[in-house]
Amino acid sequence: MVIRDLGIIDFQDAWALQERLAAGVAAGTEPETLLLLEHPSVYTIGSGGSEANILDPDVTPVRINRGGDVTWHGPGQLVGYPIVSLDRRRRDLHCYLRFLEELLMAVAADFRVEAWRIPGRTGIWTEQGKLASIGVGVRRWVTMHGFALNVVPDLAPFARINPCGMAGCPVTSLAEEAGGNVPLEEVKARVAARFAGLLEERLTRQENDN
Repeated sequence: MVIRDLGIIDFQDAWALQERLAAGVAAGTEPETLLLLEHPSVYTIGSGGSEANILDPDVTPVRINRGGDVTWHGPGQLVGYPIVSLDRRRRDLHCYLRFLEELLMAVAADFRVEAWRIPGRTGIWTEQGKLASIGVGVRRWVTMHGFALNVVPDLAPFARINPCGMAGCPVTSLAEEAGGNVPLEEVKARVAARFAGLLEERLTRQENDN
């Protein structure tokens, strides 16, 4: 597993990189990779998402090849794009989604923030609202897109949409939950430290890979 820290990167550039890596992982010419990054402010919407969930007519989202509805990405939010071969692990998208939720709950707990799942709703939550969103795409059983964990973002952009297609959905952050500053670089380090080990526990490789 290769972990790459891309810093702040334009959404379209990161998407193009995912496409190249996913093709390589499917062909066996690239190793599985986790991309960790922030985006400049951008709204995205899944392939089946409804534009009725865009409340501000000035919002123009990028429609992309993932599940889920409209969401916002921006500075202070840690985005993770795992490029993982479920073909070489287990062809179980449900298990993969639960793995991502477990990873994010564990990282939140590292900062003394209790988060949990809500049945039927992908992501993780606290009493104050949704802490992280998850939306994935799969091509040839290789994953793309992934998770967005609110660390220290300005949450105001979420008011311009129904986040993840849920009207009136409250959104929170690690900083809000912890009652103070949470260094994004430290959160990134915790995700990087936990990711590969937990992935191997939950979706063990069935053969040797790069």
